[in-house]
Amino acid sequence: MTNGFENLIRIGVFYDGNYFSGVSNFYNYQHSLRRRISIRGLHSFIKEQVATALGTPASLSHIVDAHYFRGRLSAQEAAQKGKLLYYERLFDDILMSEGVTTHYLPVKEQFSKRLEKGIDVWLSLEAFEMAVYKKFTMVVLLSGDSDYVPLVRKLNTLGVRVMVLGWDYEYTDEEGARYQHRVSRELLNEATYPVRMHELINDRRSEEDFINQLFLQKSRAENTDRSFEADETEEEEEVVYEDAELHSSYVFSLKDGFGFIKHPPNNLFFHYTNLQDCNFEELRPGDPVRFVIGEKEDGQEFACRVYRN
Repeated sequence: MTNGFENLIRIGVFYDGNYFSGVSNFYNYQHSLRRRISIRGLHSFIKEQVATALGTPASLSHIVDAHYFRGRLSAQEAAQKGKLLYYERLFDDILMSEGVTTHYLPVKEQFSKRLEKGIDVWLSLEAFEMAVYKKFTMVVLLSGDSDYVPLVRKLNTLGVRVMVLGWDYEYTDEEGARYQHRVSRELLNEATYPVRMHELINDRRSEEDFINQLFLQKSRAENTDRSFEADETEEEEEVVYEDAELHSSYVFSLKDGFGFIKHPPNNLFFHYTNLQDCNFEELRPGDPVRFVIGEKEDGQEFACRVYRN
C-alpha cells in the first residue's frame, strides 16, 4: 500500500527576473490586453499545466519551492530614480505573499551601461542543488535564454523533468526603435515540456476565465502591481513615472505612429502604444486628450498614458 505523499508532484519554479519583467511589461504596455501577468494566477496555471503533462490529478501538483533571481541597483541609486525603490519593495511584497523567495545580485556597470552579471549561473546552481536535495518531480523555468541549456541537460541526468515557459514577442517603442525577443529554440528542444506561452495566450484569448486567471484585472495591474514600471533592462531605457496626475490638452500633430500634444513650453510626444482607450488610426489633430507625464532617464518628458476625451 502506497502512502499518498509518494504520489505528490513536487514542483520547483525558477524565475529569470529580468526576463519575466520584460514579458510582463510587454503585456501591460504593448499588447492589446494591457494587463500584467498575475503571480498567483501563473502559479495556478503551472500546477494545472504540470498535472496535464503528467496525466495526474491537479490536486497532487504542488509548488514546493519558487525562486526569483534578479540584478538590483543599490538602495542609494534606486532612491535617486523617482519611485523605483518603492516599486521594488511593492513587488517584493507581492512575491513574498505568494511564497516566492527572492535572490538579488548587484547590477554591474560596464562601459556606462548597467548589466546583470552572474544571475544565470546563480539560478542554475541553486536549481540543480535544490533538485538534488529536495527531489523535485518537475522544475519549471521561466526564461528564454540559451544560457540555461546546460542546467536543463544536468536536470535530465537526474531524471527531473523540466518545463520551460517561454514567450516570443516584439514591439516598436515610442521612438520608433523595434525590439524583438525570441525564446532559444535550443532551450525549448532540451526541455521535457516546452510551453510557448505567447501562442497559448493568443489561442485562448477568447476564454475569459483563462485570461482572468493568468492576468491581473486592469485596476489591480495599474494600482497594485506597478513594480515593473521603473524597471531597467539591458535593452531598453528606463522610464520613471513621477506621479499619476492626469493632464489635459489636445493633439496638434500625428505622424508615422507618433503623436504630439500641446503642452508648453516644449510640448510632448507619445507613441501609438501609449494610447489607452482608442486606436491610433482613430485620432485626429485637435482631439482633446488626458495624459500622464513620464520622464526618460535622460530627463526628456513624454506622454506615457494617453486617453482620448
